[in-house]
Amino acid sequence: MNVVATVIALGLFVFGMWVMSIAPELASLQAAVFFGGILAVALSLAIPFHLLGRADD
Repeated sequence: MNVVATVIALGLFVFGMWVMSIAPELASLQAAVFFGGILAVALSLAIPFHLLGRADD
């Protein structure tokens, strides 16, 4: 379970960074795409922080 959640979180992080990098190239949806990238990165950080629990349990 931890490995699957880690792979999903890493994939979301990379996807969010990629989405934020292509946002300036889009003429009409720059803000929405960039904000979507921020949400993807935030979700990728929330998975290990909240769902995986503490490492010292």
